[in-house]
Amino acid sequence: MSNPATPPRSLAEALRARDDASLALLLRARPDLITPVPTDLTQLATRAGTRASVLRALERLDRFTLQTAEALAVAGDPASYGELQRLMAGDAGDPAVAAALPHALGALRDQALVWGDDERLRLVRTAREVLAPSPQHPSPTGLGPTVREATTGMSPGRIQEILTAAGLPSTHDPVSAVDKLTGLFGNRRKMARLLAAGPAESLEVLNRLVWGPPYGQVTHEPAAHLRWLLDRGLLLPTAPGTVVLPREVALHLREGRAHREPEPVPPAVEPAATHRPAVVDATAAGQAYTALATVEELLKDWDEGGPAVLRAGGLSVRDLKRTAVALDVPEPVAAFWVELAYAAGLLASDGEADERYAATPAYDEWLDRPPAERWSQLAEAWLTATRSSGLVGGRDAKDRALSALGPGLDRSAAPEVRHRVLALLAGLPEGAAPAAESVLARLRWERPLRGPRQQGEDLRTRLARWVLSEAEMLGVTGRGALSAHGRALLGAPPVPKTAEPAAEGPGDKLPVHHHRAVPSLSSLATLEPLSPPEQAVATAHAGRLLAPLLPEPLDHVLLQADLTAVAPGPLRRPLADALGVLADVESKGGATVYRFTPASVRRALDAGRTATDLHAFLAAHSRTPVPQPLAYLVDDVARRHGHLRVGAASAYVRCDDDTVLGEILADKRAAALRLRRLAPTVLATQADPATLLEGLRAMGYAPAAESAEGDVLITRADAHRTPPRSAPEPVPDGPPPPDSTLLAAAIRAIRAGDLAATTPRKSTGTSVQGGELPRTTAAETLATMQAAVLTGGTLWIGYVNAEGTASQRVVAPIRVEGGFVTAYDHTADEVRTYPLHRVTGVAELAEE
Repeated sequence: MSNPATPPRSLAEALRARDDASLALLLRARPDLITPVPTDLTQLATRAGTRASVLRALERLDRFTLQTAEALAVAGDPASYGELQRLMAGDAGDPAVAAALPHALGALRDQALVWGDDERLRLVRTAREVLAPSPQHPSPTGLGPTVREATTGMSPGRIQEILTAAGLPSTHDPVSAVDKLTGLFGNRRKMARLLAAGPAESLEVLNRLVWGPPYGQVTHEPAAHLRWLLDRGLLLPTAPGTVVLPREVALHLREGRAHREPEPVPPAVEPAATHRPAVVDATAAGQAYTALATVEELLKDWDEGGPAVLRAGGLSVRDLKRTAVALDVPEPVAAFWVELAYAAGLLASDGEADERYAATPAYDEWLDRPPAERWSQLAEAWLTATRSSGLVGGRDAKDRALSALGPGLDRSAAPEVRHRVLALLAGLPEGAAPAAESVLARLRWERPLRGPRQQGEDLRTRLARWVLSEAEMLGVTGRGALSAHGRALLGAPPVPKTAEPAAEGPGDKLPVHHHRAVPSLSSLATLEPLSPPEQAVATAHAGRLLAPLLPEPLDHVLLQADLTAVAPGPLRRPLADALGVLADVESKGGATVYRFTPASVRRALDAGRTATDLHAFLAAHSRTPVPQPLAYLVDDVARRHGHLRVGAASAYVRCDDDTVLGEILADKRAAALRLRRLAPTVLATQADPATLLEGLRAMGYAPAAESAEGDVLITRADAHRTPPRSAPEPVPDGPPPPDSTLLAAAIRAIRAGDLAATTPRKSTGTSVQGGELPRTTAAETLATMQAAVLTGGTLWIGYVNAEGTASQRVVAPIRVEGGFVTAYDHTADEVRTYPLHRVTGVAELAEE
């Protein structure tokens, strides 16, 4: 066993010195390390150093912590804390950097990216390979190779020439010559004297290279000012025609700093305007109700079967345009509502041969719930979904168009970005709406981009922009500020009330300096995403806060003489459904205007209503008397409704008045129907009944369909539903964070496995290499087991299970009988029984 006071010699030893709380912190931050659970701490350390795991961990660092790792990658290996601080704070020392550096270094240690004490800090090898400068992958710091790395392969004579030109005495070997040159470049006073003697053009070249990239091109015969730099090693050749600025020279010119602009403090999220909380909540509630109405209108439009599913999946561009027109919204907004209904499980494909989109059975259950509960379901689906409607209309990696409801819209970072944006809004004073750019700047600091920036904005920035607009449309925010029910949806505590008043209306905006109290990063970090059970509780609470703010449905309309009806607010469902059949929606908003037309009245009659029913319905639900023009319209359409009868011949028309049939035959508009008279009161055609009905209605008639028995067919809109469908599962961004129970079990298993792998054993006379199973005869194994039962000792055994998997275990035998040993297994932390014939060997543990 290693002495705890001895500095660790490897990452495995550093992990072995950690307590359980520290290991839990590591596994929670990097859940990929326990998928599956490692057998011991050595395997955990190996897994923590793999390239995929290290890259994932680096991508989750904030900007300053990543800058700290980048500085360690260009420092010595190992580096002292003092050297790291000089690289981060510079020769002059930046107090803000010095104050933030311990926290950043602690974060790197917690995530096992750095190990060792403050005198011997080591960046894990894979992280150093990723972040260290190379010609193929320039360092994010802009620094180049060291003098030693750049002079590798240079002839000893050339190195001595550089020493002489730099004013240094020659040495007997190239190693000491490189050391002297490195010492010169690292000495601030001597370097200042050397550069002061150089031409101004030479110093200008150095200034152009100092912050990177450090490589430049020279001709075969360089100019005099370049030759001056090459002769003194201030520029070193790396390839024919290519030179590099050595790292030590760059650090002198930078005054010791690895980064041009260290960012130890996250940028604050600045409020752009402040509104009264009551106004924010009321505005958000209005948007929430509009969201419910929009989703309901969308699915009602698709009630009898929606658009066809493309062969590659998704909604066609034409169908999305039609949906946008029907909802009276732009196409990107229509895509958002379609995707939201899909994420909530209210919409899916029906799976038929002629596959179409339709509402699911869950939609009918959703309609029966109170409005606040319906909104809660939509809001929770939006918060946790990985599908991003903002991608619709773009192209994927294979240059294929991305369509609404189609594949390729999942982005695993979407839920985290939504939660983080709302958390930043929750950190502002109540009623404060943030400046969008300050939110984006904060997110870029928390998850900086690595590698070359692509054209346009990165995905996280685009996701954040979409979150701000989608939260407003959904009613999570109002006027850009987080509402009370939006805060509850996030699981954030309510903001304490302040005595400072806020204005309303045009003077609603307050000066920004009135609300500069932005919560610290540490306080915001505690607002973590909720587990599914916790999210369900938070969502229910948000619904309860929203419920009193939603308008009460009305049971009446205002009929007007211009054949319109005005609904001054939301209508109760039976009234809204009936009125939607009897009239057409003309305009929407705070009040909905319905218009009665002959076609809409005929639609109600086709659905089985009589003129008497319609008169009674209008009188019962109007706060104003039924206007005479509307009553005449209903009676006129009802009088002509069903005068003509259409059936299947392919189709026929019959009418007791042969004069009417004669008018139809004489009408040029009937030519396409190709009607012919079978009898004085019957016309027949090859067209199907539906086509014949539509053609006659277009000519101004009001025919009624009839059955084979001659009865009038009532045409109700039969709702088309898919089979039961579940909401789409989010695509996770790697393994999910482990809960406390899993963490405790994993740490216990890792500790037990490490005990089995590292506990000293008594010599058995046979050499056992590390990782090999102990080997003893069956008689020796049995005798040692029986002796351990009597003495209560602990043994190290090798065991092969029924699947042939070998493992090492530390056990305390309790009973040996019938070819089996019952023992307390320290590795599994439980009592188990093992067949003796599967034990490869046994060894006693050495006393501590």
